Amino acid sequence: MKTTLMVTLLCGLFAATAASAATTTAAAAEKTLTPQQQRMSSCNQQATAKTLKGDERKTYMSTCLKGAGAGADGKTLTPQQQKMKDCNAQAAQKALKGDERKTFMSTCLKKS
Repeated sequence: MKTTLMVTLLCGLFAATAASAATTTAAAAEKTLTPQQQRMSSCNQQATAKTLKGDERKTYMSTCLKGAGAGADGKTLTPQQQKMKDCNAQAAQKALKGDERKTFMSTCLKKS
């Protein structure tokens, strides 16, 4: 009798643990990915589709995650990102550093 009761309790405990684990797994699956995680997933799928391996894959993943391949994917920069890129290029061309660069960037980005 005691053995039957013990087996029943252990089965109940096991079932409760399994149900709890399934709920936790479902909650994790519903969790949305961050933009970085989405980019990582996308780049990984692209690298797999291109059957890249070794150093070739590492280089591709690095470039893809930095966003350097964005133009090839059809993604374009937002107007603000484009303005930031242009102002940054101008500051680099003028070899500005420190406070002088900060002032230039601020003024450049405020222009319409």
